[in-house]
Amino acid sequence: MEQNSIPSTKVERAMRFVKTGAQIGGNYIKHYSKKMMDPSISKEELHEDNATDVYNALSELKGSALKVAQMLSMEKNILPRQYTNKFQMAQYNAPPLSGPLIIQTFIKSFGKAPQEIFTNFNMKASNAASIGQVHEAYLGTQKVAIKIQYPGVAESIKSDLKMVKPIAFRLLDMNEKELEKYIKEVEGKLLEETDYELEYRRSIKISGLCAHIPNLFFTQYYKEYTAKRVLTMNWMEGLHLDDFLKTNPSQENRNKIGQAMWDFYDMQVHELRSVHADPHPGNFLMRENGTLGVIDFGCVKEIPEDFYFNYFALLVPELLEEPGIIKRIMVQQEIINSADTPEVQQVITDAFMKMTRLLATPFLEPTFDFGNNEYIDKIYALGEEVSKMEELKKSKEGRGSQHALYINRTYFGLYSILNVLQAKVNTGERDWKTQLMKYHQTYLEPTEVL
Repeated sequence: MEQNSIPSTKVERAMRFVKTGAQIGGNYIKHYSKKMMDPSISKEELHEDNATDVYNALSELKGSALKVAQMLSMEKNILPRQYTNKFQMAQYNAPPLSGPLIIQTFIKSFGKAPQEIFTNFNMKASNAASIGQVHEAYLGTQKVAIKIQYPGVAESIKSDLKMVKPIAFRLLDMNEKELEKYIKEVEGKLLEETDYELEYRRSIKISGLCAHIPNLFFTQYYKEYTAKRVLTMNWMEGLHLDDFLKTNPSQENRNKIGQAMWDFYDMQVHELRSVHADPHPGNFLMRENGTLGVIDFGCVKEIPEDFYFNYFALLVPELLEEPGIIKRIMVQQEIINSADTPEVQQVITDAFMKMTRLLATPFLEPTFDFGNNEYIDKIYALGEEVSKMEELKKSKEGRGSQHALYINRTYFGLYSILNVLQAKVNTGERDWKTQLMKYHQTYLEPTEVL
């Protein structure tokens, strides 16, 4: 069903959040009333009701509110499955906008309606996500995809995140400083995502530098038909992950696509230091011949040098044998701090290193089978275990560098897609290991005692 309007004023949007908060409160009252009558009742129905109410509200508001839902859908070790299942709809199946709102955006951007610019412009959206929706059209005989941003998205980001904070606080079970760090980083990235001219420049740069990777393909962009809120590119043929798997692809083609995806991220992280940080299924198109198309460079994380050399050093086994290097990294990554007792520092370091060694497993073998569900289950189980640690829950400090948020999210998303794809990938260590070892052994001063 099309959406004819988006709540745009702060008051309208605030009232929608208040209504959602009241609905969640009512769901809790209903749940505990039933539980008084039947103590065996689980929270499954409560989670389902809350997930539906929250998703419906965020879908109506669009923009940053819905984008947070999309991000949370990837955090399977944080939220109950009812939330992740519902929020996955935000990836490419949100309610689309109606025609008048689409025309309004075009007139503001180009001074013309879309039908005056394109041939056979389809007013019905091909898909709709959190920040914008995609329409099919033609430039002469060339089929194109036009991404149109929802009205008011950029202007509402700051106020929306303030209002979504209480809901996120309740769902994520973070301490206040952790949540502040999370929200700050998300706000910065969302502001970038609403700038389609920035996305155009990043798309051209990254796709050009990665075009040589086997079995990877990108689209062509049109600068003259791109503005702050409209982005035009050639139409890319292919299937999203779920539809691709319905074609029963061969293991060979699964592996080819998985390898292309792995090599794409490997180059971005270790050579470009700039990474497509939104690896959810809606941003990839797969073909029967084993090739992979990448779309949507709206969310790109620039990786600072000091963060890179410390974060990725944990993928090098030789460096993990040096307690001084580990301590330095824990401090630089803001995992431990001077307010922690030595005992707390050790407990947190041990838990972090346990998680790191598990996540690093694919990098330490020549090939890795991401179809190994046991491995993925271990990641989610350990993530849940760490999130419940008393030393972390009682802490008033936010743990971890803000830069880690999108890098962690990128790798969790990558692992998850490769797992669903059941791909076997060549993941062996590459040339970047040498520069990491050299950096830590030569250029860093000894760690100061906390």
